[in-house]
Amino acid sequence: MTSAGQARGANAQGPAYTPPKTAFGHPDLQGIWQVLDHSAAYNIEPHTAIFGVPAGQGVIVDPPHGMIPYLPGAVAKRQENFRNRVSQDPLNKCYKPGVPRITYMHFPFQILQTPQFVTFVYEYIHNTRTVYLNRKTHLEGLDFWNGDSIGRWEGNTLVVDVADFNDQTWFDASGNYHSEALHVEERYTRSDPDTITYEVSITDPKVFSRPWKMSMLLYRHKEKNFRILEYECHAYAEDAAKEQSR
Repeated sequence: MTSAGQARGANAQGPAYTPPKTAFGHPDLQGIWQVLDHSAAYNIEPHTAIFGVPAGQGVIVDPPHGMIPYLPGAVAKRQENFRNRVSQDPLNKCYKPGVPRITYMHFPFQILQTPQFVTFVYEYIHNTRTVYLNRKTHLEGLDFWNGDSIGRWEGNTLVVDVADFNDQTWFDASGNYHSEALHVEERYTRSDPDTITYEVSITDPKVFSRPWKMSMLLYRHKEKNFRILEYECHAYAEDAAKEQSR
């Protein structure tokens, strides 16, 4: 079964796994992690294969049909994004992917922990993200590509509240998008020694008719001496668009 398929049943688990603790008593999420099935990077909704894109079951678990609940007036923008995806996908311009997209791309990421912070180090174009465990409110009057992340522990689950986004990122390469009103809640739960269940709740009243959720599995890299590498991005959107128009 693909990780996307597993994700749709990720909540149907046996007895809860108790993860080891860090030296300062927090559940230990440290390591290098990655999704195995990258079809969500192309489209988080269920989709058939098209040229250069593998089929995928999607990672949306609510609504149960797996489709994003767009407002009627927001559908046209999504369709326009899809038609122009080669030239308009923010990644093709080397922009930051945003949250949650950066989690299920084709690149691994590393989690580091201290008593006051959880830091995500992403292989993709030197992205880092700090989750502040020592802050309860978001910054005011600012916006960020990856949002502003505030975290807390609920039992063995790291809950991350992310707000203060700009409107320049997509959820995938198919043009699924949001506004600056996006609000994301992430939940990271170790479900066994080498797996994290990653759950995401999405709210954006300017684009979606109701909140919706995604779920997927993250797997630990266990290869000897595996490490995050340097990845440089070259903006190819303009050249790709010219090639597509030939």
